[in-house]
Amino acid sequence: MNSPGNMKVEELMIRDVASAELPGSRDEVLSILKNKHISGVPVVKKGELVGIITRTDLFKNPEEEQMALIMTRDPITISPDKSIVEAARLILGNNIRRLPVVGDNRLVGIITIADIVGTIARMDISTPISTYLKNHVVSVWSETPLSVVGEIMELADVKAVPILDSSLALIGVASDKDLISASIIVDRTEKSDMSAGADDDEWTWESMRDTMSLYYSVSKINFPASPVKSVIKLKGGPETAVLSSTVSDCARKMRRNQLDQLPVINNNKKLLGLLRDRNLLEAII
Repeated sequence: MNSPGNMKVEELMIRDVASAELPGSRDEVLSILKNKHISGVPVVKKGELVGIITRTDLFKNPEEEQMALIMTRDPITISPDKSIVEAARLILGNNIRRLPVVGDNRLVGIITIADIVGTIARMDISTPISTYLKNHVVSVWSETPLSVVGEIMELADVKAVPILDSSLALIGVASDKDLISASIIVDRTEKSDMSAGADDDEWTWESMRDTMSLYYSVSKINFPASPVKSVIKLKGGPETAVLSSTVSDCARKMRRNQLDQLPVINNNKKLLGLLRDRNLLEAII
């Protein structure tokens, strides 16, 4: 196959892009993410790209309902005639997972880390993954509630966490995709008391003032009280790699199983780290 430097974005990009249109609501985006099993959607207005919304944006704004207030404006983009190496550089350099492809000021496609990993899987890069494995990994106990796991992932700025049982054995990996799939929308009514008193005397007894109660609805993304182990498949255990596994072998395993990461273990099956799909992009740049 062609070398990565000769492959163009238009050869790999997804042309039938799932997108959201302004004006719109958070619930529409959440529905797209769940139904399409994706982690982010471009936001368009009359065909032109105006922003992008990711699962991280939803986690950071759980009570905001307006799409325009959640989305990241002026996202990083790429043109279809650029190389996939340039796409990989932009993705790594800006710590993002997807690049909207724009031609003549209109959204014409999208290219993601998964698309580039698919290309790496078809190559024969025999470099061991130990070259690209990073030390930073955050793991959680299998009984940790989903809401706590979501908070840990946001604070640590990670998209996935290995799950360990009480004996420190690896039983799976939970990703932000798993949390979104398990999430629910909770509606509640809140009350705010507003004084209707005309004076500004701070010594006026509150009971002597006229008050007005304002009731308003709040809608929030929430997680069930289930432990994190409830969102992973325990049967057969997680897909894993070892330090000597090659870049292309791991890319094939990720592609075949639709994974964003692979736990790396030693001969005793103890967790050494987490190989993320973005780490593999370094092999072509």
